[in-house]
Amino acid sequence: MEGQQATEPQRGKSLYWAAIVALMLGLTALFQGMSRNERVAQSVLTTDGKAALVLTRQRDGHYYATGEINGGAVAFLVDTGASDVALSSDVARTLGLDFGPEITVMTAAGPVRGWMTRLEHIQVGPLALRNVRATITDKLGEQALLGMSFLKNFSMIQQGDTLILAVAGET
Repeated sequence: MEGQQATEPQRGKSLYWAAIVALMLGLTALFQGMSRNERVAQSVLTTDGKAALVLTRQRDGHYYATGEINGGAVAFLVDTGASDVALSSDVARTLGLDFGPEITVMTAAGPVRGWMTRLEHIQVGPLALRNVRATITDKLGEQALLGMSFLKNFSMIQQGDTLILAVAGET
């Protein structure tokens, strides 16, 4: 009987800690799922038949979007400080892009080697262009920069934590 009484409180403590661990694992999975969805949070508006892309600023202060280059899926970071759409050499090879003339690209980290190229087609949400100038460099990861060679063709309105991209004059 005494041995049975000693195990009851131990079993209660074990169940308590198992519940705490399960709760922590569940919350971790929930927040990981939310942050994954949050990074590509975007929606499309249609006002009077005119499409626009609405992006929400993420916790790190940046705007992210998913899109396509020449039919291949690409994750973009919106970067108004980038002159061109820019992507890594690995992503460029995956997309089958031509590596044009070699150039030196000035980045925040200093000069790096790059190549000029042209994107046959680029689309982000409902916004699409053909024949867009781009830069390929070894110093980028899997995420491409959605730079001004694309963005300059659209109006950009930022209000609070929202960035709206639309065909110029149609917001």
